[in-house]
Amino acid sequence: MANRHMVIISLDSLGFRDLREHQDELPTLKKLIHTGAWAKSVTGIYPTLTYPSHTTIITGQYPSAHGIVNNTKIQPERRSPDWYWYQKDVKVPTLYDLAREQGLKTAAFLWPVTAGSKITYNLAEIFPNRIWTNQVLVSLKASSPLFILELNHKYGQLRDGIHQPQLDAFITACAVDTLKNKRPDLTMIHLVAMDSMRHRYGVRSAEAMTALHTLDQQVAEMIQATKDGGFYEDTNFVILGDHYQINVDKMIHLNTLFAQKGWLKPAADQTFKEWSVMAKTCDGSTYIYTKNFTKLAELRQAISQVEGVEKIYSRKAASQRGADPECTLMVEANEGYYFTDESDRPEIVEQVDPGSLGTPDRYHGVHGYDPDKPDYQTTILFNGPAVKAGVEIEQANLVDEAPTFAQLLGLEFPEPLPGHALSEIFK
Repeated sequence: MANRHMVIISLDSLGFRDLREHQDELPTLKKLIHTGAWAKSVTGIYPTLTYPSHTTIITGQYPSAHGIVNNTKIQPERRSPDWYWYQKDVKVPTLYDLAREQGLKTAAFLWPVTAGSKITYNLAEIFPNRIWTNQVLVSLKASSPLFILELNHKYGQLRDGIHQPQLDAFITACAVDTLKNKRPDLTMIHLVAMDSMRHRYGVRSAEAMTALHTLDQQVAEMIQATKDGGFYEDTNFVILGDHYQINVDKMIHLNTLFAQKGWLKPAADQTFKEWSVMAKTCDGSTYIYTKNFTKLAELRQAISQVEGVEKIYSRKAASQRGADPECTLMVEANEGYYFTDESDRPEIVEQVDPGSLGTPDRYHGVHGYDPDKPDYQTTILFNGPAVKAGVEIEQANLVDEAPTFAQLLGLEFPEPLPGHALSEIFK
């Protein structure tokens, strides 16, 4: 395909509802919808978390195949577990590696699970998680060092660590500069402020809506950068979400239940080292892992009696949904509830104290739920020289996105994918 350039912009936590109800307030996205193609309701993967979702978006595989089954790793002895930052954990081919193998230049800005990758211009999403390091050092090690140093020198004053909305402002400036001056063939950008505001203030909060309006402006800046760089006419744009969010006011501490049962040994800092049963949160759902444990019927019974538990999946059922095939069970929360990993709380189910919002594991909105929950779908739109104008697709799946991107770039994944290219969008 002659149209070599592609810009993929992920607006973290963008829901179908956002574009359905607020399109008239979003001039950039509205224009892209009406002059391009829109797959309106996109069903995510399970669990609907950022890192598994972004890896599916760029591989076309479910977490059970690509290996990124959660945001963070199983490290119950750590209060802040490591995230799946590094591409080496991805078990299947990625779109950006296929592009590189065809001689295309690639760029990525905070795209999850790309640390240590061979992306040409990479500003990886990673943060210092050990006391002996800092943000600059971990970023340099995980990303393209000279590229990072140049961008930090130019735009570092815009950021304040990983705080939002400053981080999105920094990423937008870096992406605009790179688009204009480096003209990558494939650019992947991940903007996170709206997701942060939803976690802190609620899904439909004024802060979240302000972030949505800002994202619309930032998308416009990136489109303008391709015009300034002289390759707008050859660029296909993709604007997508990875999941939506749901408001919550109660948390479920299953590890506290397991400690009461004697199945793990809790610590005052909410960690634990010794366990035969443990919960590993995905926020709106949670994995249950066991070792040398035989009382599965008792375990299921204990979990089923907890307030806020909606459904318990067996290992086989979870794996069939595309979740971690190594889990023993997967537990889904009712709307309004989410799971933590905390092992020593006064109650198994607690109300979230509004004064604690913004501190670790204390949220007003979360995701990670079953992607089939009502009005919980994300969305995607396409625009550019290869895309038909005025096309609307009522429903698609997150696994359909990578094969569609591959077709737009003239690439082919080596193995068959579970999804399919959205052929209706092509001219």
